[in-house]
Amino acid sequence: MKHTMQLLISPSLRHVTVLPAKGFKEFVKVKVGSRRISYLMVFYSLLLFTFLLRFVFVLTAEDTIDGERKCSTLGCLGRKIGPRILGSQLESTVPEVIYQVLEEPTNQIEIEEGPETPQSLEEFMEEMKDTRPDAETFAVKLKTMVTLLEQRTRTAKIQEYLYRHVASSGIPKQLHCLDLKLAHEHSINANARLQLPSPELVPALVDNSYFHFVLASDNILAASVVASSLVQNSFHPEKVVLHIITDSKTFSPMQAWFSLHSLTPAIIEVKALHHFDWLTKGKVPVLEAMEKDQKARSQFRGGSSAIVANTTEKPHIIAAKLQALSPKYNSLMNHIRIYLPELFPSLDKVVFLDDDIVIQTDLSSLWDIDMNGKVNGAVETCRGEDKFVMAKRFKSYLNFSHPLISNNFDPNECAWAYGMNIFDLEAWRETNISEAYHYWLEQNLKSDLSLWQLGTLPPGLIAFHGHVHAIDPFWHMLGLGYQDNTSIPDAKSAGVIHFNGRAKPWLDIAFPQLRSLWTKYVNFSDKFIRTCHIRAT
Repeated sequence: MKHTMQLLISPSLRHVTVLPAKGFKEFVKVKVGSRRISYLMVFYSLLLFTFLLRFVFVLTAEDTIDGERKCSTLGCLGRKIGPRILGSQLESTVPEVIYQVLEEPTNQIEIEEGPETPQSLEEFMEEMKDTRPDAETFAVKLKTMVTLLEQRTRTAKIQEYLYRHVASSGIPKQLHCLDLKLAHEHSINANARLQLPSPELVPALVDNSYFHFVLASDNILAASVVASSLVQNSFHPEKVVLHIITDSKTFSPMQAWFSLHSLTPAIIEVKALHHFDWLTKGKVPVLEAMEKDQKARSQFRGGSSAIVANTTEKPHIIAAKLQALSPKYNSLMNHIRIYLPELFPSLDKVVFLDDDIVIQTDLSSLWDIDMNGKVNGAVETCRGEDKFVMAKRFKSYLNFSHPLISNNFDPNECAWAYGMNIFDLEAWRETNISEAYHYWLEQNLKSDLSLWQLGTLPPGLIAFHGHVHAIDPFWHMLGLGYQDNTSIPDAKSAGVIHFNGRAKPWLDIAFPQLRSLWTKYVNFSDKFIRTCHIRAT
């Protein structure tokens, strides 16, 4: 069979085109500089070969750089190009033995700290450069160092949580001193035993044309900051009524403080729990539930020593269990908000305040918010730039591995915060919120505290489910007691700031740069404050 080719030469003799006889469209075009085409073809062929050699050198140089080359140049080229042509991936250059050592369970390897164990990455690198170990020795050394450092970090973190638990659970001696001084003043000074409010102002306590705030606290200094910041930032302080509820032991010093430190024209009421006749064990199921809860905690958690001794749980789980032991979570003061409709039967709407907040703006606008028939106006905690504080959903508080929770609630439903809440008491009285609260407390006790572990927020999330109206985050900034990365300008721009967390502003463990936002409402020249050595820093 004959194969004929067509040779086409341009008029200028600068291009030569070779085509198949059948006019196949593929062609080879060669630039030439003279009429002697054969020499030029050889010349350009050499150029092409030189280019290919450089390409082969680049592809095979990597093997030479990585170490001893165990293949010929063409063999290495095949290893490089072959997998790409066949569509397979390149093999990892990490020796398999390193993966084997690192993946082996730690408890199967003796991890013992000795003088030869590197204490930092710098020491490790120096040792590796000096000894030039094989891959297996390298992996063992690396794993030993990382494991020991991880254990040391875990221990330090747990110790930090334990110290914070102890510091936040006890009463600072300065606050204890303040209680004693005021209690003594109450016993000897008639001006410290004034009726709060005065008789002519009593009608305002049930007048819905006033702005009614409720504060439940046994911390006199904290209550004074909430009250002072509320009144000082109010546009109409004469329309402010603050109802302070405390326990029996704190009532006398609390009354003494607000008798001697008037916030006129605002109206302050101070009442103790025992002043409410209906608040007895027979009528309030939560009291019995709390007693059982304390017993259950001691049985199933074994105290802080047992919690810290656990070597398998993650530090943040241990922190949550320690926090559950805080006396705050067993205090009726922390549960009292669920009885607001009974506490204030004549009021239509109240704003409930925690004692670890600071008010920085006028709150009267809260009464203008349309609640759309909902009971609880609260800031949601699943949206925001702060992913630590504002990333809370139901699954953050409730145990969705328990069928009682998983069958009734959505783990991704947005959570909300206590601390500054608008409660529509009229709408509340038309619901079964309080009954639901009691029911779920009992269910948690029956399940050995397996539905949730701490606080009043989890049962609150359940009881108020479907009755929450989300309000603007401006009204409630959270997390100032958890972390110190909140900027001062951001905190100052919020309507209410909340020191929720262990680092309360009246404790030594408070974050210094944030504490000043709280101390600005403390009069450090006051004789009781000075006598008890309560200082700004």
